[in-house]
Amino acid sequence: MARNLGLDNLKASLKGERSRERPATASDRIYTYIPARLDRLPLSRFHLLVVTALGVTWILDGLEVTIVGAIGPVLENPQTLGLTAVQIGNAASSYVIGAVIGALLFGWMTDRFGRRFVFYITLVIYLTGVLLTAASWSFLSFAVFRAITGLGIGGEYAAINSAIDELIPARYRGRIDLIVNGSFWLGAVMGSGASLLFLDPVLLAPNLGWRLGFAIGGFLGLGVLLMRRHVPESPRWLVTHGYAREAEATVTDIEQRVAQRAGQPLQRPEGGLEIQPRKSFGFGLIFHAMFWRYRGRSALALALMIAQSFLFNAVFFSYGLVLTRFHNVPEGRAGIYLVPLAASNFLGPLLLGPLFDTVGRRTMISGTYAVAGVLLIATALGFGSDAFSAWTQTFAWMSIFFFASAAASSAYLTASEIFPLETRALAIAIFYALGTAIGGTAAPSLFGYLIGTGSQWALAGGYMFAAALMLIAALAEASLGVDAEGRPLEDIAGPLSAS
Repeated sequence: MARNLGLDNLKASLKGERSRERPATASDRIYTYIPARLDRLPLSRFHLLVVTALGVTWILDGLEVTIVGAIGPVLENPQTLGLTAVQIGNAASSYVIGAVIGALLFGWMTDRFGRRFVFYITLVIYLTGVLLTAASWSFLSFAVFRAITGLGIGGEYAAINSAIDELIPARYRGRIDLIVNGSFWLGAVMGSGASLLFLDPVLLAPNLGWRLGFAIGGFLGLGVLLMRRHVPESPRWLVTHGYAREAEATVTDIEQRVAQRAGQPLQRPEGGLEIQPRKSFGFGLIFHAMFWRYRGRSALALALMIAQSFLFNAVFFSYGLVLTRFHNVPEGRAGIYLVPLAASNFLGPLLLGPLFDTVGRRTMISGTYAVAGVLLIATALGFGSDAFSAWTQTFAWMSIFFFASAAASSAYLTASEIFPLETRALAIAIFYALGTAIGGTAAPSLFGYLIGTGSQWALAGGYMFAAALMLIAALAEASLGVDAEGRPLEDIAGPLSAS
């Protein structure tokens, strides 16, 4: 009878319905092996499904964000929207502002109502914004629709990173997280290639091609909604919020699927945990943990987020303009240079990712931030001295972002794994929002202004400032970093519900 009830709860969960099980109260205590059972699993087809269904959003985001970077010069054309360089920068900032708001709103909702519920809502909002962007008719409409798109993607960062980290075994968590976040750049490669097609005036009218680039990406994203119905709610979230039977049914189903594919019995789980589940956790308890008990970790997460956000938003929202203004690249041809640059951004997390689980978090995070900062200083000096052509400039950025992309992905990994489970999504949201608000919102507008001056040394000064932020982040990780490699999430930061 109990077995049938568990299966019924599982079916309800997979349909997106909350189990009718009575949530535990604060006076209830349970002893659970659910975190240990999840962490001792081998990588399997189930984990591949989770990574694909959730991580594919970054591919779509990379596709359309790169198209935005490539269409900058096209949008200045009077036959399209006739925007100025400052307006293009401000539109990019509106996307970032939307992402900040979305991260905070949906980060709270993810911890309160569950990971699965929120990553459906945020994907729908994101796709709506992308499709509306394709129909923009003025600067105001373009900026508003970019803000809606950002609203969805900000929520995705919180819901998806928390869900993946809670479902992936501890010994693989670092590399998987880096690859998932780095998959953004697979979409960027696709977007760069697509821009060569959509922005070619011989093939498509200038005011049609850039719209198709957004529309096609939006329609492709509709298929992601169907894939996500196979991803269960995080059992870790379920058990800490009082849905113990549903959590048990979900983990049992995962174990059966993994064992069947492995063809051998699973190892016995080691290390149980006593908790007092609650339906919700007050902001006082959450903020006390984040900004008092773990205040050093909060300073670290903020430093990492600000540095990577400023660098990436500064470069990629403006590189199309840099190529046309300073290297005389024709409008619509910026994608040629963005393809190899995007590829290096994906190769960094892919090739360096395993080292974050073996060499360790502290060494790899501080090292990648530091190397990227030093290379950026050299590149800024070369750009200011007019030592680069379009291609040598691109090769320099490729070397920088091979390391900077791994560093940026590790910032999201850090924010996700160093705080208690009950505040994981909100922690990601807060530090993403603060880092993006401080580093990301200012960068596009600032660099739009610097490009508008026509001075290479002015723009080089902006790059030097970005390098300083990366080096500060490297020092913060070296002194405040947490050695989280191979450790269960509950060992890195004990749950607030733990007795």
